[in-house]
Amino acid sequence: MENLNAFLLVAQVLLSVALITLVLLQHGKGADAGAAFGSGASATVFGSKGSGNFLTKSTAIIATLFFMTCMSLAYLASKHEGPSSIMESVVETQTMELEQGNTVLQPPLSDLPPAEPEKQESVSTDLPPLK
Repeated sequence: MENLNAFLLVAQVLLSVALITLVLLQHGKGADAGAAFGSGASATVFGSKGSGNFLTKSTAIIATLFFMTCMSLAYLASKHEGPSSIMESVVETQTMELEQGNTVLQPPLSDLPPAEPEKQESVSTDLPPLK
């Protein structure tokens, strides 16, 4: 179960990086307006019309895989058995030890002496007293 969780987490990170890269590679609707004013190099990496279909389909596939890993990780997290908080796990551990006849370890007492209240020392100043 831990291996599946780790695999899905690594896949999630890789898919998110790929999704961000694909979205940033695509040009927006306003990019064609630049070609009308003399910028003839619009979308020449994938051809004049090929970038839209290839990048759009790739983005859709990777987005689907990304959401599937999200749902899988959420499902695995919801099926986690055991205490829902740290305090419940401490109480369960102590009760199990008491049932088995073991003594519950108490935290060690401090070797430091008890704290003494601070003594206020009078500070002499050259200022006259307040009225």
